[in-house]
Amino acid sequence: MNIAIVGTGYVGLVTGTCFSEMGVHVTCIDVLEEKINNLKKGILPIYEPSLDEMVMRNHQAGRLNFTTDLTSCLDDVEIVFSAVGTPPDEDGSADLKYVLEVARSIGKHLNKYILVVTKSTVPVGTAQKVKATIQEELDKRGVSVKFDVASNPEFLKEGDAIDDFMKPDRVVVGVDSEKAKELMGKLYKPFMMNNYRLIFTDVPSAEMIKYAANSMLATRISFMNDIANLCELVGADVNMVRKGIGADTRIGHKFLYPGCGYGGSCFPKDVKALIKTAEREGYSMKVLNAVEEVNEKQKRILFQKLLQYFKGNLRGKRFALWGLAFKPETDDMREAPSLVLIDMMVNAGAIVKVYDPIAMNECKRKIGEIVEYASCMYDAVLDADALILVTEWKEFRLPSWGVIKRTMNTPLILDGRNIYDEKELKDLGFKYSGIGKNKSLIL
Repeated sequence: MNIAIVGTGYVGLVTGTCFSEMGVHVTCIDVLEEKINNLKKGILPIYEPSLDEMVMRNHQAGRLNFTTDLTSCLDDVEIVFSAVGTPPDEDGSADLKYVLEVARSIGKHLNKYILVVTKSTVPVGTAQKVKATIQEELDKRGVSVKFDVASNPEFLKEGDAIDDFMKPDRVVVGVDSEKAKELMGKLYKPFMMNNYRLIFTDVPSAEMIKYAANSMLATRISFMNDIANLCELVGADVNMVRKGIGADTRIGHKFLYPGCGYGGSCFPKDVKALIKTAEREGYSMKVLNAVEEVNEKQKRILFQKLLQYFKGNLRGKRFALWGLAFKPETDDMREAPSLVLIDMMVNAGAIVKVYDPIAMNECKRKIGEIVEYASCMYDAVLDADALILVTEWKEFRLPSWGVIKRTMNTPLILDGRNIYDEKELKDLGFKYSGIGKNKSLIL
């Protein structure tokens, strides 16, 4: 089977590589020539564990190819996936200009039946716009070529994307023709061998499923952060609360971990876009508006704890920050809580030294030299007045606390992900504060 994927960002590259791993012949297209040339050399634009090895293996085998020219492969493929970016517009709605550019290009050069599949996260109704755009270009050419448009939203977690794609808990496909359903069923058949679910829906429902899923997960996070903040005020321990409610099978344990806010390329963007979709229909998403408000406040929670401890004066204080990426196993810093915290600390006159196993270069690209960059996690805490954990990378889980205590100026730990044992740290002479734990702010 031959397919093309337009867009070699996170979704497009993972999708194309995983399909090629299953024997599909894939052509990945991107307008950036430098990116395509780098991909041919095995230089990836993103970090995802094991993805570079898989890209090189399939490229060398001839199953995964890269080009800047979509038109060169249109006559040879059965399916074209559109996996280009849908960045938030100024009002928070999804910007579809890249999606529609792909549709126009297809319409200008289409000569035979093809299935166009939207892989990007797009608002309900986008497939109709894609179909109308392609048809408009065909009409301009005065040609009649049949085509279908489908929706196949991605459900990839950064850091686990390959497993998510190769062993999906479900694959959602929105179609409006039997031919489109047959093609997508054929393409995904190798992934369904172990009874994973292939769910066919109408196209608008598939488009809505992606937004609804991410918004539900964001809601659970913000709910637990709200509960955590109340736990601190009343003297409860949010970890005990989380275990207690998670034991209810109707609720479950996933995404009930409180922290210093969610970030990334999906949750913030998709919550905003769904809110805007509702507004265009004259409806207010009251729950999601609250979810967004809670999350923005939660990104400031560690700064507020610092201010409280140092009685409102951070000027000249040195702080170590562990973790920059919005989550472990990625270098993605889009909407990362670390960016909000750094900005607030620097504006308050603090000196900030940061360390992340993967995202240091991305941080330099985003904010430059307003912080100091440590050579390792222990270098970051040298002479620090507090150690602040923002991203729960595995290497941060069992540090040498004795070394850290000797090198710090003030033995204060702010645990933004609740990964440390409060009693252990206090027994070692540290002052400790987590999120939502027994009024644990030792101030």
